[in-house]
Amino acid sequence: QVHLVESGGGLVQAGGSLRLSCAASGRDVNLYDMGWFRQGPGKEREFVAGISRRGGRSSYSTPVKGRFTISRDNAKNTVFLQMNSLKPEDTAVYVCAADYVGETYYPIPTLEYEYDIWGQGTQVTVSS
Repeated sequence: QVHLVESGGGLVQAGGSLRLSCAASGRDVNLYDMGWFRQGPGKEREFVAGISRRGGRSSYSTPVKGRFTISRDNAKNTVFLQMNSLKPEDTAVYVCAADYVGETYYPIPTLEYEYDIWGQGTQVTVSS
């Protein structure tokens, strides 16, 4: 079983940047596609970005495309979310998630139910 721990959240001014990390522990972490979701105040949880198990493919939601970049370092079992040009509407709890895919190719999952394992989340607050 994989365990996920997020870090890197905080308070930043609009236009600023933050880098979130998701440290994964457990067996065969490199057999999981990974994703980031977020839940803002009074909002539903939404997909932000996803990355394939080897890091060769990625997917982004429309609101963050061109501003956020997802990456992973499988040697360190860590997934990153670089967030630039932050806006107040990016304020949310950001949660890391893992979807076991094994050796099979699948499109990068973008829906909550497709992910098997979830972290606790890290708060990101963007002030105007």
